[in-house]
This record gives sequence, structure tokens and C-alpha cells, in this order.
Amino acid sequence: MSKIEKAKAPSSVKAQSSLKAQSSIKGWKHSKPGLWLSIGTSAFGAISVVKDVRKAREESDTLKLVNALVGAAALITGTALLVRELRQLASDDVLLG
Repeated sequence: MSKIEKAKAPSSVKAQSSLKAQSSIKGWKHSKPGLWLSIGTSAFGAISVVKDVRKAREESDTLKLVNALVGAAALITGTALLVRELRQLASDDVLLG
């Protein structure tokens, strides 16, 4: 094996392991722990929305209030989608019945 081939071999091995890592990261998003983590981050987003609503009411700023309410609607919708996907994963699980 020449020096050039030796130099190329580790990079191809690294590329393959990198692809495996990326595919496992993509799979993480659709796993139960990944979904629970997403739901948890949505809960922290809700805290921010509540702060924004309070601040908008204190300032009597209608535009900021509408913005906060639209953000709340997005969080609710996103959380509902995550819960639905979590239920689908549970119903697909053979061990759960």
C-alpha cells in the first residue's frame, strides 16, 4: 500500500463513522427520549411566551401581545404533534401490547 493510499484510508473510515453518527442523530429525533426532550424544550418555550405576554400587557402593546399569542399557538401545535408521534411510537411497540 502506497503512502497516498494509507493517507486516504483513515479519512474514508472517518467519513463512514461520521455518516453512521449522523444517521444515529437523525434517528434520535424520532425516538422516545428524543420526543420527550423536545416536549421538555417546548415547556421551557412556554415560560418565555408567558413572560412576553405579561410584558406586552404591562406596556399595553397590542402588537407584542399578538406576537406572543401566535408564539403560544405554535408551541401548542408543536407539542400536540410531538405527543401524537409519541403515542404512535407507543402503539407500534410490540412489547407494550
